[in-house]
Amino acid sequence: MRPVNLIPAEDRRGEQAPLRSGPLLYVFVGALVAVLVAVTALVLVGNQIGDSESEVATLEVEDAEARAKAESLAAYTEFRNLSEQRVATVASLADSRFDWERVMRELALVLPGDAWLVTLAATAAPGVTVEGASGDSSLRGAAPGPALQLTGCAKNQEAVARFVTALKDIDGVTRVGVASSELPEKGSSDKPAGGSDSTSDECRTREFIPKFEIVVAFDAAPVPVAASAEEGVPATTETTTPTETEGEG
Repeated sequence: MRPVNLIPAEDRRGEQAPLRSGPLLYVFVGALVAVLVAVTALVLVGNQIGDSESEVATLEVEDAEARAKAESLAAYTEFRNLSEQRVATVASLADSRFDWERVMRELALVLPGDAWLVTLAATAAPGVTVEGASGDSSLRGAAPGPALQLTGCAKNQEAVARFVTALKDIDGVTRVGVASSELPEKGSSDKPAGGSDSTSDECRTREFIPKFEIVVAFDAAPVPVAASAEEGVPATTETTTPTETEGEG
């Protein structure tokens, strides 16, 4: 007689029990793996975000410290810039100042004994007018830089020529122009032979004594008028009017 197993198939144990398998198990395992991967990625992203936020906070602190340090040094930077500007201005003014004292000293050395001056005007620019100065204004206007305007007399025309040559020996002179060198008209002078009227600039006390007007130009001298005016330094320089000196008669 053949034995019959009356236990339902789902409750059987052992080798004869059917295997419990199907697509549902694989779906469940895949879902668990996906959840694990998502949680791991979320944790990693959260860690990266936390590190970035910490780095940003550190950079913000360093930036604030740098700004505070820069603001504390701003006064020193402004002072340095102001100091450099003033040094440059002083250097520019020092270079642009014309040494009239040296020119007058050299003029006194080259002035010959047979010529004498009645008026002398020293100006740094052609547009400057000096009270009491005489001479050819157009000739002075042709000299853009500092110049001397000399008016005087000499023993004769040869002495005027020698004086013009001597003026060229003054350091810095670029050209010497003679506006006029004229003898008095015969019979026009009624001054005594022994002297001249001290209130007049007429120095031709003899018929052979010429009166000259000379302009001595220093074209190469660096005298920027704009820089002088900006710093409150006048564009004009010294003006001298010597007293008349009697020449040889």
